[in-house]
Amino acid sequence: MSNSKDAYADNDLREVKQLGMWASIASLSYIFWIVGGMELVERIAYYGVKASAGLYAKAPVSEGGLGISLSDYGVIIGIWAMMQTFVPVFTGGISDRVGYKETIFASTIIKICGYLVMAFFPSFYGFLFGAILLAAGTGIFKPGIQGTLVLSTGRQNTSMAWGIFYQVVNIGGFLGPLVAVHMRQLSWDNVFYACAAIISFNFLFLLAYKEPGKEARLERNRKIKSGEIHQVALWRDALHELKKPIVIYYMLVFAGFWFLFNSLFDVLPIHIAEWVDTSVIVTSLFGPEGTSNGILQFWLGLDNTGTKVMPEGMLNLNAGMIMTTCFLVAALTAKYRITTAMLAGCLLSILAFVVIGATNAAWMMVLAIVMFSFGEMMISPKKNEFMGNIAPEGKKAMYLGFVMLPQGIGWTLEGFFGPKLYEMYASKEIFSLDLLKERGMSASDVSAIPQGEAFTTLVAYTGEPAQELTTLLYNTHNIGMAWYIIAAIGTISAVGIFLYGKWLLKLQRS
Repeated sequence: MSNSKDAYADNDLREVKQLGMWASIASLSYIFWIVGGMELVERIAYYGVKASAGLYAKAPVSEGGLGISLSDYGVIIGIWAMMQTFVPVFTGGISDRVGYKETIFASTIIKICGYLVMAFFPSFYGFLFGAILLAAGTGIFKPGIQGTLVLSTGRQNTSMAWGIFYQVVNIGGFLGPLVAVHMRQLSWDNVFYACAAIISFNFLFLLAYKEPGKEARLERNRKIKSGEIHQVALWRDALHELKKPIVIYYMLVFAGFWFLFNSLFDVLPIHIAEWVDTSVIVTSLFGPEGTSNGILQFWLGLDNTGTKVMPEGMLNLNAGMIMTTCFLVAALTAKYRITTAMLAGCLLSILAFVVIGATNAAWMMVLAIVMFSFGEMMISPKKNEFMGNIAPEGKKAMYLGFVMLPQGIGWTLEGFFGPKLYEMYASKEIFSLDLLKERGMSASDVSAIPQGEAFTTLVAYTGEPAQELTTLLYNTHNIGMAWYIIAAIGTISAVGIFLYGKWLLKLQRS
């Protein structure tokens, strides 16, 4: 790695001593809480769809799902990821120049259209087009929100600010899947209508929003129009910053982590639905009869009979932990260098994937999600803090758009290959079709089974209990291999983060 500081002389590489926890919280302005509220609303709607997208895709048409293969689902996720993560690279610069309030307003309109398209057109192309709109709207939304956060905080309270912001975000991430769990048990289109209605609340927040640094932006625009200062074309300006070694290396080393990260949200709900008997958890907590308490069913993400945890409910442990403990992890990691905290988080997340691959025991799945959640809290808020800190003046939103680049590379690759890996090593649908052939069903009858109905057909054909067949299929296939491969990709990223941290420390001392 180059040791020259010329290419990023205007980037601030200092690590500033942070205020204490309570002093940091007290120093946050009202505008910080306004953008936190907008992000909360946006995330409730977003995760209402995202957490259940894989389940919707593979659900048979007879149950209101798309009834498509995991490979086709991977195409949707890959394009969704590409749009959502690469759009901010350019919309960040637009937000800096046009205004944060304007871009937040436009993004909300686009996202509402995305949810409605998903509801009106329940097909592969309908969901794909809706996902593209949703991705574009999210890509426009993020830089304005995060740019506001950077301008409304100081270097001495950024660690706590990003930690609390991430915690508030995960309240949305917690509530969204719960909305989806109960809406989809009525009908799938209700999920999309609910999310469109929820995000509309951001128009109310915009009435109270006041853009920090607006006067400086308007003055800069005035000088540009009058010719007092020269403005480089937006694409050229973004390219100039992207070519800096500190940005290039960051992008490369973190891409593997985001492959790992997004696999949890795109593939794990399918894995849990197919292989994990979550009734064990409900039995441990409430006895064999489960619970009929509607409040507990909602907050724990249980099915309407109260006897098992839905996949979204299991994964919701992640958001629940973050929204209750992220500020504590932020206070802890504030004592360490940013890259050190991110490396520790990456390693803990990798270990969680090894656990997922090793067993399908429900409580071990809970342990894996807990481990991953702590890892995420160490790394994810820090990426924004890091980029916001090193960004030159006037380019905060642009740099926070750059944060999405490694996420874009990792998530796009995961979108295309994560579901395919799962289909290769762990697809219950494919294994069920193979077993039906072994048990004597004709090839023509097997090929006539609608997508998503292979296992239910297997249960009906053999007359054996569903749980016994699930155990048989799990024990006769190397299902953990998919998760071990993903963990290996994350390990490569961890090595890169370690080397990047050492290089950055050398730069700071030179």
